[in-house]
Amino acid sequence: MFLRIERGSSVPISRQIAGQIRALCLSGGLRPGERLPSVRELARELAVNVNTVVRVYESLAADRLVEMRHGDGTYVLPPERRSGAASQLAEQREQYEREFQALVRRGLLLGLSATELRGMLTAAVSAAKQEQRSTATQES
Repeated sequence: MFLRIERGSSVPISRQIAGQIRALCLSGGLRPGERLPSVRELARELAVNVNTVVRVYESLAADRLVEMRHGDGTYVLPPERRSGAASQLAEQREQYEREFQALVRRGLLLGLSATELRGMLTAAVSAAKQEQRSTATQES
């Protein structure tokens, strides 16, 4: 599973992880019935405390996106068992748009041109896609 933690961000690590897993569940990036990494595996992979991952999984279970099965693992729930999945995805996208707009405004305040901002976006998208491919290859 491809997750990225921004250590210098003002957003708490647990919220970063939960938001990314939530988006993957809602967008179909994680399929219903798919098993998430164990708490220990994900904590080791992201270099975070095990309790952080436990809280994230519990939060996602409370939102009915995943199901925690004691001794078996954590699994993505099918859409029909989720409450308000479409509205959650819309909410996530709206939040992303607000954050993106704030970044653009900040870039403009720093004197970056629209062309420079587009170039940075293109480079970031390319790098993220490459990371996803690299992660997928490593998991295979």
